[in-house]
Amino acid sequence: MSTRTRTADTARTADTVPEIEISGLHKSFGDNHVLRGIDLEIGTGEVVCVIGPSGSGKSTLLRCVNLLEEPTGGRVVVGGTELTDPDVDIDAVRRRIGMVFQQFNLFPHLTVTENLTLPQRRVLRRDKAEAARVAAENLQRVGLAEKADAYPSSLSGGQQQRVAIARALAMGPSVMLFDEPTSALDPELVGDVLAVMRMLADEGMTMMVVTHEMTFAREVADRVVFMDGGVVVEDGTPGQVIGSPAHERTRHFLSRLLDPAMAEVEEGRGGPGPG
Repeated sequence: MSTRTRTADTARTADTVPEIEISGLHKSFGDNHVLRGIDLEIGTGEVVCVIGPSGSGKSTLLRCVNLLEEPTGGRVVVGGTELTDPDVDIDAVRRRIGMVFQQFNLFPHLTVTENLTLPQRRVLRRDKAEAARVAAENLQRVGLAEKADAYPSSLSGGQQQRVAIARALAMGPSVMLFDEPTSALDPELVGDVLAVMRMLADEGMTMMVVTHEMTFAREVADRVVFMDGGVVVEDGTPGQVIGSPAHERTRHFLSRLLDPAMAEVEEGRGGPGPG
């Protein structure tokens, strides 16, 4: 699978039609104001990686995009349909949005193929033969055609996550959301999952990825968004945000992420924390 390197010259940010539009987004859990007025657009076919320290609001932002979390205020528009409109058919809009979580959420008592066909048949009303065909196509896409009859317990964590991606793809989404898709994996299993995500990026899938994988963000993202304290601190190309960040908060986060040994020394001296 090929990789693509995004630079300021090649990033597709200028002339793309917004597939995701977020404006004035707020989210509170009781007295905890997690998102504080997020404004963000993602163009059709863009790959945007969202980075930031734990507790910065990254995952909450992602979950607000398909209303797994109900925003406290603001608007979310996907594919021209406002999800925050009280009269929206949210189930219809969600069919356009695939989501991959940290955990794989596969049904342990079903085979890989059955895990892919069940949501197709229940949500999209596809017949058994059509659902099986689509399942086989997407297992082939993620390199797991030979695991069609296997059960999740016989698969590695990386294989289970690729099955979860195939399951999302089988629904025919126009947008894919990834919430730290490699954080639960052993390091040696991360590469295969990231390779599938690179493939989707090369195919032009619109992707919003919450991640700590800086190499992936550098090589695959069109834009990188750094969040802290529930706000967007920086938004730009990987070269700008990761290579030459403008804000001290971003520089501090990246220095700790890219040089953990230095972070440990800093903590030992009573230096500031990441968030």
